[in-house]
Amino acid sequence: MGRIHTLPMSVVNRIAAGEVVERPASVVKELLENALDAGPSRIAVTLEQGGVGLVRVVDDGAGIDAEDLPLAVSPHATSKLRVADDLERIGTLGFRGEALASISEVARVVIRSRTPTGEHGARLEVDSGVMGDVAPEGCPVGTTVEVHQLFSKVPARRAFLRAPSTEWSHASEAFVRTALAHPAVAMTLDHNGRRVHDLPVAERWRTRIGDLFGTQLAERLIEVEASDDGISVHGLVGRPEDDMAGTRLQHLFVSGRPFRDRSILHAVQEGYRGVLLTGRQPIAFLRFEIPPDLVDVNVHPAKMEVRFRDPSRLYRLVLSALRTKFLTLDLRAPLTPPLEPGRSGPPPQATWPSVGEPRQPTGTADERWTAAAAEPWFNAPLPPWKPQTPLIQSRPAATLPGWEEDRDDGKAAAAERVERAVQMHDRYLVVESHEGIEVIDQHALHERVLYERLKGAIAAGSLEVQPLLIPERLDLAPAELEVVTEHAEALASAGLRVEPFGGSTVIVTAKPVLAGGTSAAEMLREVVDRLAALPPASTAGPGGATSMLVDEVLHGLACKAAIKAGDPLSQPEIDALVRDRRLVTDAHHCPHGRPTSLTLSRHELDRQFRRT
Repeated sequence: MGRIHTLPMSVVNRIAAGEVVERPASVVKELLENALDAGPSRIAVTLEQGGVGLVRVVDDGAGIDAEDLPLAVSPHATSKLRVADDLERIGTLGFRGEALASISEVARVVIRSRTPTGEHGARLEVDSGVMGDVAPEGCPVGTTVEVHQLFSKVPARRAFLRAPSTEWSHASEAFVRTALAHPAVAMTLDHNGRRVHDLPVAERWRTRIGDLFGTQLAERLIEVEASDDGISVHGLVGRPEDDMAGTRLQHLFVSGRPFRDRSILHAVQEGYRGVLLTGRQPIAFLRFEIPPDLVDVNVHPAKMEVRFRDPSRLYRLVLSALRTKFLTLDLRAPLTPPLEPGRSGPPPQATWPSVGEPRQPTGTADERWTAAAAEPWFNAPLPPWKPQTPLIQSRPAATLPGWEEDRDDGKAAAAERVERAVQMHDRYLVVESHEGIEVIDQHALHERVLYERLKGAIAAGSLEVQPLLIPERLDLAPAELEVVTEHAEALASAGLRVEPFGGSTVIVTAKPVLAGGTSAAEMLREVVDRLAALPPASTAGPGGATSMLVDEVLHGLACKAAIKAGDPLSQPEIDALVRDRRLVTDAHHCPHGRPTSLTLSRHELDRQFRRT
């Protein structure tokens, strides 16, 4: 081992860049934090090639004096801290003084800035750690930072970047998290010349959530809050029936800073215990207000983690906020009104009301949708109930081979017996079996039946697809749009035909006939959630349309189209469903692994009634 020596500053900065700058999304995050600390009213973000080619962040904040520009790109130089004690009460987003120095070491950075009192602005360029001279330049009040060709002169790091579409997905998520945390600042996001987000100032957090994820989702969220001796949590959470396959719609913030914390997310999950299906995830947007001395945001150079002095206190606070609120609500899923003949769902852009408010129609400026939105589907009288989706056509009664009933009087019954079930609580089917009494989960069983029929139809090349007379519209987040675009072939293979409709909006033009009256947009939402939750390694294959992806799509379609708990069934429908389980494989479990039935043996019944 050689002599100890001091590392050159360029090496120090390169090491720091490895900790702070992982990918374009890291650059977006750091530059947004600096911009927000300048007190702007508006921030504009522009990306090219997912941020690999260009990241530009423009704010109208306080600006930087010309003489301070060289310090802005120097390591450990900051305006946020003065003495060591300031670390105990950090009130800004950026404070370590590493971001611009680290970024400048691995890219070409151009900074233009002007203060409100300055007659003109100034410009500074740094190319891979080589700093130019500060020059006067005309520019508006505020700061513009451009980061060109990230890692272009660091091929070892650039090789680890993913495809531009993947990097764009991460970068857009970084923008969304920051925009969620700061609704009082107007923000825009452009990618490759296309406006993706144009977010006005929002007085209500629900409004900013709606601008990012759609009004339908935002208006159905439930408001929760709780406080305890100086700390508080306020947020908006989803109803149990609006559950998700993944955790993408779980966002936590403390003092304007996005963060992730397993303990708090576990508290959220516990709050939904008993009202949410195992394996599903709730929607949750939670903001914490905590005194600075009770939270440490200086855990990691990238500031992605925080540490709390008393995490168990926060756990109890979140759990209390959720359970207290749920005790005051009727969390039963509403029965969807039946659809008129030929209709495949409610009019496009019909929004869900806030909890406790009556549902009202929402129109749209586009003439293609105005007529549909004007139809009085929401006030129509309810005809006799029909199942949401067509059950399997009735077939001749099945028999249980080898089943002979023993009677106390010794007389033998017929060697064959027809299975006949009754429905209980509009969710379970009870049928006599050879072993005793079998209780069937109607949703789980129908889900398995639909899944097997869809899979069989695709394998045989006979999947029937129904074009929609009125295409259904769905607003997606940018990352969700990438999922739909990347896996369009898998969706089409399963009978869901999706087309772009401008921005992050798509329309569904066709769906599988087997899906019956289920909304095509709702099915696409379920499928997108499942595909987005898959790890990247599982989506390999040409166009993403591997058999695994198609299978995941079928899982989502079957789950959404199957009859639900709470759907009353007629006796012929009950009989058809019970008989059809004999015609599919693995009928004992639904596609997600839940059992479709439980059996109470005759022996156990005899024991309970003290016959033995």
